[in-house]
Amino acid sequence: MPSASEPTTAPATATPASAARTAATATAAARRPVGRIVQAVAVLVLAAAVLSFPSLAPNPYILSAGIVVLNYAVLSTSWNFVGGFTGYISLGHGALAGLGGYCTALLVTKAGLPSFVALVVAALLVAALAVPIGFAALRVRGASFVIVSIALVLILLLVFQSWAAVTGGSRGLVVPRPFPGLLRPEHHRVFYFLFAGLLGLALLAWWLIDRSRFGLGLKAIREDEDKAEALGTPTFAYKLVVFVVSAGFTALAGGLYALWFGDLDPVFQFSILTGSYMVLMALLGGVRHLFGPLVGALVVGTALEYFKVEFGNTPLHLVATGLLLALVVLFMPDGVLPAIGGLLNRMLRPAQSSIREVTAGQLRDQRAAGAGTPAGAREPVDAAAATTGGRPEPTKERA
Repeated sequence: MPSASEPTTAPATATPASAARTAATATAAARRPVGRIVQAVAVLVLAAAVLSFPSLAPNPYILSAGIVVLNYAVLSTSWNFVGGFTGYISLGHGALAGLGGYCTALLVTKAGLPSFVALVVAALLVAALAVPIGFAALRVRGASFVIVSIALVLILLLVFQSWAAVTGGSRGLVVPRPFPGLLRPEHHRVFYFLFAGLLGLALLAWWLIDRSRFGLGLKAIREDEDKAEALGTPTFAYKLVVFVVSAGFTALAGGLYALWFGDLDPVFQFSILTGSYMVLMALLGGVRHLFGPLVGALVVGTALEYFKVEFGNTPLHLVATGLLLALVVLFMPDGVLPAIGGLLNRMLRPAQSSIREVTAGQLRDQRAAGAGTPAGAREPVDAAAATTGGRPEPTKERA
């Protein structure tokens, strides 16, 4: 029999809240590897599908349509450096793509540079030009930033249309083919893989920024720019850097398109529709997701090519695209990938009982342990409590 001086230890019993938290943590930890495996498998399947498409394409036109979709994917991913990280909606990225195309073409035709050297130099020049443009445009927010980005497109359209002695004006500018010995189908095949490689490079850069301290600062700007600046984040410098990175990738996409297509027109290159398509594709797939712009490009790019084949040059393809956007906004406002992710989480999450059902047995065991009765035995029920519906009547104290 223990003496009074010996310490007594109470039985270790877990509280219902801690038990519930432990169970939730264990469930989340068990689901995390499964989610990573699913993501890895999805990435591998997507990469295999992209790389095998040229072999599966039935004719050169379908292959060329695949190149257009990949070009849209690179453009929307490049736009997502600004739109996805900072939340700034730019409709002027079409001007950056047009600058990349014309700079590449002029360096090839006027300066005599090799095609892919001209592509890299043009991207660097556009990135350098994006510094003063960013200084002017990124000082405003919201609708003002959208208006400034549209003004950039219209100004460059007027400049390249009027400067006919250099740019060719409305007559257009012909770009020499970088592989003159290849037939058209092989030409498409080579450029398809070039666009796929550029897309992979853009996705890798976005992924690295997303997991860096720099990316964390950009997300703080997206959530609340004033609060991020008050906490010491150099918001303007961060916005300018990511704008320059976005401009460089956009120029690479525009320049590679110029080398592939071989004919540039200012009305097409400096079009507000191009910037609008970038925004639409990124929003459709999910701006906060790595593969959101890619999914949006697959949907919108394929739909645009189909509508153009069905309706020709009529504006009906724009109406169909607008209806598609309206359906997505109504039923998947955060984008396709977030909607699919939420659906999978609901399907894979194990069914949980309510708090009352989960904790009733734990409370009974805890009371039994505190009263010294076996855990499986029922507690004695007061007769008075039973007759009063489970509510014991107050008792009077004895004098």
